[in-house]
Amino acid sequence: MSKVVHPFKPFYNSDSEILILGSMPSVVSRQKEFYYMHPQNRFWHVLEIVFNDKIKDDSIEAKKEFLTKHKIALWDTIKSCEINGSSDSSIKNIKVNDINKLLNITNIKYIYTLGKKSYELYNKYIYPKTKIKATYLYSSSPANCAIPLEKIVENYQVINKI
Repeated sequence: MSKVVHPFKPFYNSDSEILILGSMPSVVSRQKEFYYMHPQNRFWHVLEIVFNDKIKDDSIEAKKEFLTKHKIALWDTIKSCEINGSSDSSIKNIKVNDINKLLNITNIKYIYTLGKKSYELYNKYIYPKTKIKATYLYSSSPANCAIPLEKIVENYQVINKI
C-alpha cells in the first residue's frame, strides 16, 4: 500500500462540455502522465467507436486533440489516497478533487464516472457540492475484462447523445 497524490492536472479547455471522471490513474498512466495510458485499457478505442472518429496516432498530443474536438474534459475523483498498484478495491484514506473549481472555468454540463469507485465517490463527496448528477459508465480498465467491448461501447453511447 502506498500513498499516491494525483500526479497530473485535469485535461480541459474552456469549451469543454463533458467531464469524464475516473478514480485514480493506473500505475502506467501515472508513469506516462496522462489518462488511460495502459495499453490494454479500452477507453480510447471505445471513444473512437462512439464518436466514429479515429485518433490520428497513439501520442498524448493526438489524444488531447481528439478530446478537444469532442469537448471532453478528463479528471479523476481522487486527489490523493493509499492504493496497491492500480487496484480501486484497495483504495483507502481518500481525499477528493475540487471538481467545482473545474466547473467554474468551463462549460461542463454533463458528468460521467468510469467505474464503481469513481461513481460511489462522486455521489458521496462531490455531488453534494456540484448538484450535477453523474452518469455511471463501465470501467474500461483491463481489470474489467469480463464486460465485452460491445457492451462497453453501448454503455458509452450516452456521451454522444447530447
